[in-house]
Amino acid sequence: MSILNELAATIASRKGADPESSWTAKLLSKGPGKCAEKFGEEAVEAIIEAVKGDRDRLTSEAADVLYHLLVMLAARDVALEDVLAELARRQGTSGIAEKAERDRG
Repeated sequence: MSILNELAATIASRKGADPESSWTAKLLSKGPGKCAEKFGEEAVEAIIEAVKGDRDRLTSEAADVLYHLLVMLAARDVALEDVLAELARRQGTSGIAEKAERDRG
């Protein structure tokens, strides 16, 4: 997980940077909506590669999805640690039970 933590830190360091200095800064400067849109595009591309069964392309697109997810989270000031804490909270709970709990809440 350290690579994701390192990537999240790099993305956070680009917030407020000159948009001409990095792709991340440029994306963040366009706001949360654009970051979410880009994440959605990358997720669709990953889905397409999963359906096609091209392992190498799926691997590449999955990396894009993770990067753009972290950018989207940063755009809304959601820390990776918070997401990881939520995953840890859910660990050991049946997915069916967890979903039922969310649906009730």
